[in-house]
Amino acid sequence: MRGALIALIFSLGLAAPAQGDAVDDLIQSEMRRHPIPGLALTVVKNGQTVKTAAYGMADLESHTPVTTDTVFEIGSITKQFTAAAVLLLAQDGKLSLDNKIVQYLKEAPAGWSQITLRQLLTHTSGLKNYTGLPGFELTRHLTQAQFIQQIAAYPLEFQPGGKWAYCNTGYNLLGYIIENVSGRTYWDFLRQRILAPLQMTATADRDPQALLPNRARGYQTNTAGQFINRDYDLTDIFAAGALASTVGDLAKWNAALDTGKILTPASRRQMWAPVRLNEGATHDYGFGWFLQPWRGHANIGHSGSTAGFSASLQRFPETGLAVIVLTNSDEFDIATKLAREIAELEMGTGKQGRIPHLTPATWNPSPSRNERILAACSP
Repeated sequence: MRGALIALIFSLGLAAPAQGDAVDDLIQSEMRRHPIPGLALTVVKNGQTVKTAAYGMADLESHTPVTTDTVFEIGSITKQFTAAAVLLLAQDGKLSLDNKIVQYLKEAPAGWSQITLRQLLTHTSGLKNYTGLPGFELTRHLTQAQFIQQIAAYPLEFQPGGKWAYCNTGYNLLGYIIENVSGRTYWDFLRQRILAPLQMTATADRDPQALLPNRARGYQTNTAGQFINRDYDLTDIFAAGALASTVGDLAKWNAALDTGKILTPASRRQMWAPVRLNEGATHDYGFGWFLQPWRGHANIGHSGSTAGFSASLQRFPETGLAVIVLTNSDEFDIATKLAREIAELEMGTGKQGRIPHLTPATWNPSPSRNERILAACSP
């Protein structure tokens, strides 16, 4: 069935623009080899958008094509917006990153008394990662107090600041701290301080009940390699990964990162500085950004994975290049793999080899909702 759908996508001429180039050739090839119903991308060089394109289907049932205005879930790319919101409150003098979180969370247990905001931002808090646990489904509509009560039942996994371990719990708590300090909902704060100033009008909460124009449907694959609609029983990922957006909106965000429009230079330096652990070692993660070199190039970026979606925003500051890839595919980390392949083409280094083909058995076609969210921890 997947093969028939891919044939349909290409027969309708929706897989690439009429005038192809090396990037179009790459995407066409990889969409034939991987479970990717639809994809949108933007490439930026030195502040100028040099390519924006859309391929495939946003909705396989209605044969609705992806456009550059299609809205995809972006998963853990949300974390950089949460981090920026915290930095804005720090710029306003309303909080300090080295303060203890118990100062801002009334329901926090005594066992969290030594955890700082900085440790939440850098995944060094020692808190248990809640997306691997039952009881945090979106349908439960947990309040702040209920969320804290449920995760507080799990002891810290290490001393705060003692090691690095990817933790969605910390970013959910940061969302609550933003609400408590600002007196607004997390979503209202994002809209008023980041999204509206940047005219990111398509970016919003991925809430399945909300009506989002141009929203793509998320797809998984079953054990036979057939496309199926994504699991409806979603984990509530809130400030850790619940944003949906477009390549155009994310290009606006990328541009703002190169200016002082939202964050000061000092805030941006903090955001992109490797975290230092208690014993002095560093880890290549800042505030919502991985800081890992890629084939000899400095690379600041993050992937995002939710059920049925894979997204990536990758910046290569030495060359002024940024690549944004959004898909409604459930294949692990496929958006980042493609973004880096595109970067290699754009930087003139040539393609280093095709993205490994994953058989239906290795696609992990029916992972639990928590396993899919945990995919967001990849760079």
